[in-house]
Amino acid sequence: MRISITGKNLEISDYLDELVNKKVGKLERYFPQDTEVFVTLSVERNRHIVEVTIPYEGGVIRGEEITGDMYASIDNVLDKLEKQIIRHRTRLEKCLRVGAVREIESRYPGEIEDAEEEGPRIVRVKRFAIKPMSEEEAMLQIEMVGHSFYVFLNAETNQMNVLYKRKDGNYGLIEPED
Repeated sequence: MRISITGKNLEISDYLDELVNKKVGKLERYFPQDTEVFVTLSVERNRHIVEVTIPYEGGVIRGEEITGDMYASIDNVLDKLEKQIIRHRTRLEKCLRVGAVREIESRYPGEIEDAEEEGPRIVRVKRFAIKPMSEEEAMLQIEMVGHSFYVFLNAETNQMNVLYKRKDGNYGLIEPED
């Protein structure tokens, strides 16, 4: 596993680097050795933010945790990632090592059965006409409808895009890749 650690508004000490490598390295048993893991540690005011992104063949696993303590944020985000792996273990096993997810079943025994029986489901389907528009028009629309994201046909690229509101108040744009 190749772990890439980045700091924003934070000097990453040797101890913090070793700690992150040790803790994130525990996820190695679920992924092939050449898997890249991107860890971003940042401090904004008194908020310690840890983001972990693991792209793998077939998808991405991502977790973010914000607390008042960097070490607590690291522990919490790794717990979240392990729970995601358990929750999506059937789909992940197709892409990851066979049987790897079963190694931690005993760590969260009650949640595994509950997650299988009462998993998320689609409760509403919405259909709408899509018209070509610019990114600026999409930003206006997202404000008008009051949603956290907006799907639109980009007039410049003629491709479906998703515009979403970020926690920092700015916008993100998701574009398909050929």
